Amino acid sequence: MYNRLKNKKILFITAALLIVIIVSSTILFTSPNSQQTTDPSVFVGVSYGGNSVSEAKQLIDKVKSYTNLFILQSGSIQRDPNSMNEIGDYAIAANLYFMPYFGNYVEDSLSIWLDNAKQRWGDRMIGVYYRDELSGKLLDDYSLFTDPNTGDTIRKTRYGDIVVEKTNGIIIHYELDGNINLYEPINKNEGTYTTYYPNGTTTTQQPNKKASTTYKQLLAARPFKNNDEVVQHFIDRTQKEFNFLKNATSTVFSSDYALYWYNYKAGYDVVLTQLGWNNSLNQQISLCRGAATTQRKDWGVIVTWRYSTPPYLDSGKEIYEQLKISYQCGAKYLLLFNYYEAVSSNPYGTLKEEHFNALKRFWHNVVQNPKIAHGSIMADTILILPKNFGGGLRWREDAVWGIFKADETAGKIWDLTQSTLNTHGYKLDIAYDDPAYSISQDYKNIIKFQE
Repeated sequence: MYNRLKNKKILFITAALLIVIIVSSTILFTSPNSQQTTDPSVFVGVSYGGNSVSEAKQLIDKVKSYTNLFILQSGSIQRDPNSMNEIGDYAIAANLYFMPYFGNYVEDSLSIWLDNAKQRWGDRMIGVYYRDELSGKLLDDYSLFTDPNTGDTIRKTRYGDIVVEKTNGIIIHYELDGNINLYEPINKNEGTYTTYYPNGTTTTQQPNKKASTTYKQLLAARPFKNNDEVVQHFIDRTQKEFNFLKNATSTVFSSDYALYWYNYKAGYDVVLTQLGWNNSLNQQISLCRGAATTQRKDWGVIVTWRYSTPPYLDSGKEIYEQLKISYQCGAKYLLLFNYYEAVSSNPYGTLKEEHFNALKRFWHNVVQNPKIAHGSIMADTILILPKNFGGGLRWREDAVWGIFKADETAGKIWDLTQSTLNTHGYKLDIAYDDPAYSISQDYKNIIKFQE
């Protein structure tokens, strides 16, 4: 009897130990902070934009239990390989994936660092976030190009003007209103200015000087005459600037707030649509998801500023809803942008407790909730806009490529886009007419803009 009781006791203890081991293993391998052998279906994270290694580590410790990705988006640290390595090591030791950001950078030095980073971290560094807002800057800011045939510098200004600086010192300034200003150097320190008007008249600093050309001739030499030419310049320049990354890393990321189609077309693997500035969440998702789906790429969202002054970010409640909807619409990457003010006493930058709490709720209530399916809101309708159309689509008169004034066609495209969004909501994707890409047969409705 004693032996039977002893054997039963041993069996009971053994079974109990097995249960503990199984439960512990289950917790270990399902924990959001555990090492993962394969990429997760979604990446949730925050960016760090400060200049302190210790504060970056502090942010990692703050979010590591409810995120799985850390983005080092620092303007100063991106030029400090040792600090990047230290932060990357710390993030990966915390069982997070890691992604560094780089703006304008010297290609050779970046390539060397990336080669070492791939050996150091392997697939735990999911890619490189290289520059941002390329299309947005072409719409709203200064954007620089080089003519591959002549070597001329072409600058698109934030006012929509085009300035061409030729290799012989001649400068031609094409104003948005149609006037053309011509500077012709006489010597190293002197030159003449002539303004040419659409009606054929001219004005010059030297009244007796005869115009060296005509308005018609200058206009014929103007770069960016139409949408097709703008797109080709944009794609050529963008590919030239970051193609070296394709050899150093498998995935290249960017973010933007408009015209995602062209970022993808230029070669980016993932584009993050910026959520903020009171832009329509529905429209941003439809444009980015539509571009990614049609071009067979991945997409994501990054929550950015709503205000240009403190508190900058939207409320935690609104951010939670934006992340939730984006997750349900299929975003693979869901990130919070974080900016650090030099005068701020908050070690976490613009992120406050309400934002951390929103991210924590999102992780536990949405990402880990089997009742909320990732990608459950699927597009069944796609709107096809004209090939190479570059309207910002933020208002009816929004400039096209930041270069051309919105015409009647642009107004009609705006009207159709808004009415289609109102009808189909988050079940709408938006793409552009392009023979290089076929439209998925998964869409029940295909709506194409017709003049």
